[in-house]
Amino acid sequence: MTDQPGLFALAARMGIAAEYQDIRDHTRRAEAAVVGELLDAFGITADMQRDPQGALDALDDADWTQPLPPVTVLQHPVPSVRVRFRLPASRLAHRLRWRLLEEYGREHSGSLRLHPPDDAQRRTVNGVPHVAVDLEIAEALPPGYHRLELLQGQKLLGSMSLILAPRTCYQSDAVLEERRVWGPSLQLYAVRSEHNWGIGDFGDLRRILEQFADLGADVVGISPLHALFLGNPDHCSPYSPSSRVFLNPLYIDVGAVPEYADCAALQSLVGSVDFQVRLESLRATELVDYVGVSAVKREAFELLYRDFRDRHVEPGRERAESFRTFQRSGDGALRRFALFETLWEHFHAADPDAWGWLQWPADFRDPESAAVRAFERTHLERVEFFEYLQWLADQQAFSLGERSAELGLGVGMYFDLAVSVDRNGADAWADQNCYAQDVSIGAPPDDFNPRGQNWGLSPPIPQRLRSLGYAPFIAALRAVMRDPGALRIDHIMGLMRLFCIPPGRQATDGTYVAYDFDELLGIVTLESVRARCMVIGEDLGTVPDSVRAAMLRLGILAYRPLLFAKTA
Repeated sequence: MTDQPGLFALAARMGIAAEYQDIRDHTRRAEAAVVGELLDAFGITADMQRDPQGALDALDDADWTQPLPPVTVLQHPVPSVRVRFRLPASRLAHRLRWRLLEEYGREHSGSLRLHPPDDAQRRTVNGVPHVAVDLEIAEALPPGYHRLELLQGQKLLGSMSLILAPRTCYQSDAVLEERRVWGPSLQLYAVRSEHNWGIGDFGDLRRILEQFADLGADVVGISPLHALFLGNPDHCSPYSPSSRVFLNPLYIDVGAVPEYADCAALQSLVGSVDFQVRLESLRATELVDYVGVSAVKREAFELLYRDFRDRHVEPGRERAESFRTFQRSGDGALRRFALFETLWEHFHAADPDAWGWLQWPADFRDPESAAVRAFERTHLERVEFFEYLQWLADQQAFSLGERSAELGLGVGMYFDLAVSVDRNGADAWADQNCYAQDVSIGAPPDDFNPRGQNWGLSPPIPQRLRSLGYAPFIAALRAVMRDPGALRIDHIMGLMRLFCIPPGRQATDGTYVAYDFDELLGIVTLESVRARCMVIGEDLGTVPDSVRAAMLRLGILAYRPLLFAKTA
């Protein structure tokens, strides 16, 4: 028989709520079966659930065997940093020291107190006594990403990411001066012009910036530009991305690519009567013809890349070196993304029902597998094709940020960050242990959606996201904050909790999963100040008061639908 109190205690340990208050302030209690399914998706197996106290003990034991937590986020400035080590008691007989490496290279170090007080926390793990030792580091540290290490001689016993965040997000002078800041909000894909190929592009966005700057606007807002699935153009929602780190190549302005002017093959193609008829048809449709747009742009991309390789890469010209520099930037994320795109194309060609990495052969589901490495070597030119598309998109997007500054827009561009990623996409493949792949994010029932909502996005598992030092979240923020003057975070309440629905269940069956709100917001403020990018949180009117209080305290502006703001 299921120990329901124990099961719900285990769920609480994993951040899964046993109950929540709905829009009418009624308490909705999650079914034990639903809680069990979410626990299973979070790595707590059925066997562990049958002995919830044993599972809780095992989780606590695992924590005690890690000398340091994976990450700590503090608000700058702090007079000192207090950290708790957990060590086998026998370690205290040895000479231990700590070392703190600031992000920009400065180093601090010292000895660890070897005599814990009598009231120190203790625990025996697998027969080995452990003890908690507090360390206070009285150093003036700057905001940033630092690393704290515990050593015995030269042996590294443990390390953690120490993140010091500013007290508030960046705000532009235009907002601080309390001017009436205005501008349009638009969906770039829906923009029509005589220049584009049936879908709005970065060239259109440049012209829109210039037109609205002439009218006195300070901001131009757009929906997410995240990478979708280039080989599956019907998968077109910008809020269901393959990656939140990379861009959608369909937004590339083909005519603005440097290779375009000298590519005879592409000039011939575009100048043909048949191609012009296709473009006119794509511009004339009432709705965006994603399949048609993708077809004409893919033809152009192939010819541009071939020209680039022939005229720049092979001779080793300066533009090729710029591309190589772009390839080397970052931590390998670009190569993983391009590998995903190449693998997706390869396996979808072999099996039209293979819409994502979950349908690939087992050897290719692991980005670090020998099979993937071998595939990369034999398909390198195709991998570089997808890197080339990201390079083009990155250059055009970056130039928009520069143009905003030249035009004197008080805020500039206003980008958008989706809640999470599609389970079949590149980010989920690259960081698959971070996500509960079969679980869907959504929303509980309310007056507008009595059956609730299922958005089909995979939630990060709170403990695993934290074990990565929040690296996937940081990467997404940096990608979307680099060029614009403001960032809208879709469903900002998701930094505190996400409504999660087990596989095969209805949205009415879901419940909330909690995240470390203060740590995630600390990272948002740090990245905001570094990028000089304002932050705006989408507030749908159903967020807890604590979220609004935190937004106000940290200088995060609110985006509220008028419909929900008219009455209490």
